Amino acid sequence: MAGLPGTGKSTLSRMLAAELGGTVIDKDQVRASLFSPPDIEYSTEQDDFCMAVMLKVSGYLLRKDPVRLIFFDGRTFSRNYQLKRVIGFAEAIGDPWRILVCTCREETARRRLSDDPTHIAANRNFDLYMKITARFEQITFPKTVIDTDQPLEACVQLATAALVLHET
Repeated sequence: MAGLPGTGKSTLSRMLAAELGGTVIDKDQVRASLFSPPDIEYSTEQDDFCMAVMLKVSGYLLRKDPVRLIFFDGRTFSRNYQLKRVIGFAEAIGDPWRILVCTCREETARRRLSDDPTHIAANRNFDLYMKITARFEQITFPKTVIDTDQPLEACVQLATAALVLHET
């Protein structure tokens, strides 16, 4: 799941996992489990560390159940190296991968971010949205873009179709 904060990655990934029997691995929950509050820094280094843990967890889960769908949530994948790392991992273990990019209008993201002040990631706000927007690298890998201003069911249908279309 890729996209800016507030674009619906968590909502869509949880719905897809529930409907398709998949698992969501959430970077923000991983960080909160690994680090006590004084040690949480929301740095790129800590994000990358959490992603490494998420990849290890996904590898473990996929060894037990090779057809399980794993949804990585909580990372914007705003840098190409972040996507390359996950794609390389998937290819190394022989697992197919898909990129679902969530988008929405800026005002929708602003509303969602302000409506969710208790989110586990304390840095998740509209300022973060604007900061990441300014440096977001174009995703050049095959992807499905989902406009989450649409009704959730329409988003789920589009995402499900993309996942089924690319099954190997």
